[in-house]
Amino acid sequence: MATVKAMKSTSAKFKLGQVVRHRLFPFRGVIFDVDPQFNNTEEWWMSIPEDMRPSKDQPFYHLLAENANTHYVAYVSQQNLLVDESGEPVGHPEVRAHFGDFKGDHYEINRRNAN
Repeated sequence: MATVKAMKSTSAKFKLGQVVRHRLFPFRGVIFDVDPQFNNTEEWWMSIPEDMRPSKDQPFYHLLAENANTHYVAYVSQQNLLVDESGEPVGHPEVRAHFGDFKGDHYEINRRNAN
């Protein structure tokens, strides 16, 4: 008899265009893509200290991120994100290429970029 393993079903808590911040580190960003579960390299995952390494079995978000010094793209697990309540837009230079107007806690999705 075959054994069937139940897959953990975790739905995305955050949405495209939503502004979020990291739970542990001082950066924030706007979500521009979501992976239903980990979809990066094993090398990237192993580079995270073991005591901080997130489970792969959860959504991971691609962010146009910023901190006090720079702008960059970040890949963050759902467990490490919180809603950003600052009401401030994200200053990343690529925001306008992906999104429309800022609405206080999220950006409108550009129609030309919608799937």
